[in-house]
This record gives sequence, structure tokens and C-alpha cells, in this order.
Amino acid sequence: MSGISGIGFNSSYASGFFGPAFNSSTGTASEAAAGALQGETKVTLNPGESVEKKPGMRSSPAECETCKNRKYIDGSDENVSFKSAAHISPEAAPSRVRGHEQEHVANAYKKAAQGDGKVLQASVKIQTAVCPECGRTYVSGGLTTTQIMYKNEDNPYQKNRKSADAASGLIGSSFDAAV
Repeated sequence: MSGISGIGFNSSYASGFFGPAFNSSTGTASEAAAGALQGETKVTLNPGESVEKKPGMRSSPAECETCKNRKYIDGSDENVSFKSAAHISPEAAPSRVRGHEQEHVANAYKKAAQGDGKVLQASVKIQTAVCPECGRTYVSGGLTTTQIMYKNEDNPYQKNRKSADAASGLIGSSFDAAV
């Protein structure tokens, strides 16, 4: 199995904004919607996010320090993206994680082709989580599982299986001359 594991709060990885944006107290309604409350000086860590604080949460998504600092990193030993921690925007995270997990699937097919094998199964699971500080749902990573079967002619069990198939008439039993 391979996938990406997180760094940061609760070992999760997601996305945020690269730097803080400061707004003055003399703002417009559109600036207030972008994160600055009129009459106060607020730090907007995630511009464009809601400034509304959900019940039971410590901050709004626009002011969430946890979301701002989340990063993605790959925990496998394959040659794929996210080998060093990377910060990704929340909008881009789902497609970037899917693309990353597809790299693992492509590597499995390449490995199977090099070793005269066959990929029996490849599945990708995209994981989501909820930020404990602001309550925003985000893509927290992915997990790729693959199964590869290799032909091993030197294996005595494989030889016995072939001879048993030949003796039982399974080889050539589905031959259709009319086709």
C-alpha cells in the first residue's frame, strides 16, 4: 500500500493560503466578506473563505491557522510527487491528491510489465477530514492499494497446478472450432 501521510495538526494534511492578508478597519462589504470585519483589524489567513464562526469552533475558516499551515507529504518509498512537504490550496487539493495516487497506480502497472506480471487489482481511496479549529471539510490524503500476480515457472506449486490442469482436461476444454 502506498499513499500520502500528513504533517501538522493531528497528522493531517490539506491546504490553505500561502501568506496572511491584512485588512484595515475602513473596509467595504466585499472586504468584510473576504475576511475583514468592519470596525476591527483582522488577520485573514485564508482569503475568500467564510468569516462566519461555526458553533463550537475556535475560529472561522478565513482565520484558521491550522488550515493555513497544513501540508501534504508522501509516506511511500516510490518515486512520486509530494516527497517533501507541500502546501496546496483547498480548491486544488482533490485533483492534486487524485493525480498523486494515479502515479502510484501507473508505477504498479510499470512494475508488473517489467517483471512479467499482471495487475489484478488497483484501487484508490481519497480521504477527507474535518478541521478541528474551524470545522471545514478538506481532502486529507489518499491511499492506493494494488495487487500484482507474477508468473513463476520455477515454482513447484505452479508446475503441479499446470500438470493437474492438463490431467483433468481443463487445458483446451473451452475450444470452439466454429468460431
